[in-house]
Amino acid sequence: MKEVTLALRDAFRSPATSLDDQMESYATERVPRAQRWPAFAILLILTGNVTAMFWFTLGGQIGFLVGWPMMLIPIGYLVVVSTVLGSLIMKIASKEGLSLVLLTRGLGFGAKGSAVASFIYGINYIFYFIFEGSIVSHALSEYFGVGQSSVTASVIFALVGAAALYFAWRGMHSMNILQRFGMPIFLGLFILGIFMLSQGHAIAGPGQWVSLTPDDPTVMWQAFSLVNGQIVFQALLATDYGRFSRPQIGYKGTAGIMFGEMIMIAVVLILGSLLAFTVYPSITQGDPVLYSTDPGFVFAMVMGFLGVVFAIITQIRINVMNLYSGSLAFSNTWDAFAKKPIRRNWWMVGLLVLGIALYPVNVLQYTDTFLAVTGIMTNTWIFILLADYYICRKVFKYAATEKIDYDEKVIRDWNPCGMIAMGVAVIIGGLGLAGMYPIYYASFVAMFIGPILHVLLTVITRGRFYSLVDNAAKQQA
Repeated sequence: MKEVTLALRDAFRSPATSLDDQMESYATERVPRAQRWPAFAILLILTGNVTAMFWFTLGGQIGFLVGWPMMLIPIGYLVVVSTVLGSLIMKIASKEGLSLVLLTRGLGFGAKGSAVASFIYGINYIFYFIFEGSIVSHALSEYFGVGQSSVTASVIFALVGAAALYFAWRGMHSMNILQRFGMPIFLGLFILGIFMLSQGHAIAGPGQWVSLTPDDPTVMWQAFSLVNGQIVFQALLATDYGRFSRPQIGYKGTAGIMFGEMIMIAVVLILGSLLAFTVYPSITQGDPVLYSTDPGFVFAMVMGFLGVVFAIITQIRINVMNLYSGSLAFSNTWDAFAKKPIRRNWWMVGLLVLGIALYPVNVLQYTDTFLAVTGIMTNTWIFILLADYYICRKVFKYAATEKIDYDEKVIRDWNPCGMIAMGVAVIIGGLGLAGMYPIYYASFVAMFIGPILHVLLTVITRGRFYSLVDNAAKQQA
């Protein structure tokens, strides 16, 4: 029995490493084999993402758009596609021990070209950091009567963000501890919240979840556009931690990690719809849709002070991940252009400061627009990477699929194939944002045009923009 207990404990335990490596978290180099983690330990950290308040908001928005059971279609799309994409990307990252922004250097963008994608990636985390922090401030606003745009609210946002910064400072190791003990607290408070909701409100069952705009034929496309902004982002987030998984992990293993995470997210999405439809009839202030899909407002209204505590704990758990992944992106962006690197930790401080400055903008009201933008940019970027690895490299053999180069001394600064493909796709997607065609098509159009164009350009140039070494060898021959 003791051996079983120890084996179970080891399955969730990280390898020992120095404090310096914990803090830097291999942001600009390969993760050594000795520092790889068990799959269950990585999945445990990802549960912090599962319990993000964002999912309650998204679930409510999808429910208001298409109702039950039609909301299961876009949710199913999110689960299946995220699992497939995540398993593919995470397999490459675990095999190489590289973050996505480092993989981008070799997979079609070049050393400096990858910095563009990294910067776009980092912008996502600024939004999510502010989003989660805003929910806490909204909870405090509801309970204490603090103005959402007041200086006091900004100070509270800063203090809670600083708590997240503390737990993210040592990277994966401190996050592992936080998520291990945070999940039971989250579940306990959430169950209590549902009980208190049932005491003060008539719980709205699925039969009452009907579309608020049933005559609008575009609502399903709008729902798909919302989740399409997440199908790749969830894979990106998982891969930041999946690079620590053991190199021998197979596609079944990476798919298992992603599927485990996404199924839990699907449950939270459905619960978000339950919350929104239950409180919607009782909201008499402002925009009922906006307020009923704001978890900070809802939990504070239902649970009082415990709702505020619930929002704070949840925000810290997810914003630890936002700060960590954002710091990886920006540290690599800087590293590609600057001679003197800035440590990963200080980028987290920068993210916190920027979040405080932008907090007064209530980002919750721009969720649909932001998800369309992130769908255009991040989806296109990752589909190009996958096309490069699985088509340009594996099928056409233009570059190696082992030990992908990321060193600036070996690869080119710019690979025009990836850069042009992404630029064209983003511009076409941007036309949708500008109203040239329906915005809910934009992310789908961009994410298909990008990889197709990248493969065509790589075939036309016969892969000569991958490596400086390869080009020199060709010239000598």
